[in-house]
Amino acid sequence: MIVEKIRTGNSNIRNPILVSYVAKGLLPYHGLGSGIKRALEEWPEIEFIDDHDGCLVQVTVTRKPVEELDLENEDASKTTNAPRNSDLSGQSDPINDLLNLIRQTPNADYVSLAHSLQVSEASVKRYIQKLKQQNRLRRIGSKKTGHWEIIECPSRTSTN
Repeated sequence: MIVEKIRTGNSNIRNPILVSYVAKGLLPYHGLGSGIKRALEEWPEIEFIDDHDGCLVQVTVTRKPVEELDLENEDASKTTNAPRNSDLSGQSDPINDLLNLIRQTPNADYVSLAHSLQVSEASVKRYIQKLKQQNRLRRIGSKKTGHWEIIECPSRTSTN
């Protein structure tokens, strides 16, 4: 494979196990061979070095120096429908993101929640199951016409 073909989206399947997960719908799918093209759209300064002798292509992504980053505009352009909460490590907290989204749209279904949170429907179902087990969330009514209810103060059973 030569660099020009890689840049246009041509690809060779190098990891058939990973592709099988995509085919089963377990991983997000944007189209085989679309990753490099999408990366180049976001960051055109990606450098490709064709090593014919080693039968490989070396890819280098160079970051901008921190001083050159416009963090305020970047953060504003990356907002989603759901508010993102962070834990102490700065990582997003999907459970609290889900709760905040349900507060805003209690009639939302699994598909719309997954879309807003940018996670799979299976992840949303797993988070909701966890919240139900913790007695922090319940469903009122049917799947079709019901709504979610957040239980703000879980009832605690005392053992006296």
